[in-house]
Amino acid sequence: MKIGIIGAGAVGAACTMATLLSGCASEVVLVNRGRDRAKGMATDMGYGAPLSSTTRVSDGDYSDLAGAALVMVTVGVNEKSGGATDRSDPMGRLRLLDQNAEVYRQVIPLIVAAAPDAVLLVVTDPPDPLGHLTRQLAGHDRVLSTGTLLDSLRFRVHLGRKLNVAATDIEAQVLGEHGTSQVFHWSGARVAGVPITDALEQCGIGQGDDIRVTIENEVRYANITIIEGIGASQYGIGMVCARIAQIVLRDERAVVPIGVYNPRLGVTLSLPSIVGRTGCLQILQPPLSDGERVDLDRCIETLRQAQQRIR
Repeated sequence: MKIGIIGAGAVGAACTMATLLSGCASEVVLVNRGRDRAKGMATDMGYGAPLSSTTRVSDGDYSDLAGAALVMVTVGVNEKSGGATDRSDPMGRLRLLDQNAEVYRQVIPLIVAAAPDAVLLVVTDPPDPLGHLTRQLAGHDRVLSTGTLLDSLRFRVHLGRKLNVAATDIEAQVLGEHGTSQVFHWSGARVAGVPITDALEQCGIGQGDDIRVTIENEVRYANITIIEGIGASQYGIGMVCARIAQIVLRDERAVVPIGVYNPRLGVTLSLPSIVGRTGCLQILQPPLSDGERVDLDRCIETLRQAQQRIR
């Protein structure tokens, strides 16, 4: 199956590389405003692709997206150039919304015209309100945002480090917004079926608020820490996008925290969702503690206000 990737910046490059290494697609088409950059990137990666897969990678125009099953959209102003790297700024990634909404108003109709049946994966920050806008522009529900899948992986990694266990054995999710109002689902976190609070106690680790605050801050501002080191948060999201591509193309029916439009709430946000060939098949509602419910309601209101800004 064919995948399209829009944007050949740092994130687009990471998405392309991770997708090639996964081998989940038969063809990847890279579209960029400056085609020379897309051509150079496709040529470079194409020479190495035979080491891991038979995927063909090429540059192209929007018309070359015809027949794509999935299109990743990575274009727009990033956090560093858009001034979204201040840990004390409550807007966080939402500071990029107005500029990137204008970009999406230009590119989404071109994508839909070329690949009307494709699932659209919104990668650009802030992905949740941009996912909401994309759904409106596309006129269909086959729209996903990367949402809090990466945040949830970061949550698992930090819990694993604290417990000194493999992050793969931890189930923990971040819900809501891929941004400062995100909600950490502590009450549902488990390691091998054992509640995280019990696991911490059994491992002789204190459970005070300081542990939660420390981990939440590490996750919430991980992007800024990464940008301070290498200039862009790109590799983790690239791997996440490749994994989402696998889920969609293989119709896996995997359950992941991912950004989708929730008709009951009227916003696009991340909750555990069953994902397959046509995008989100069903949203699951996890049980929440009273505090988590309050935090999620606050997050929903934040996203509603963001959506109204670009309506």
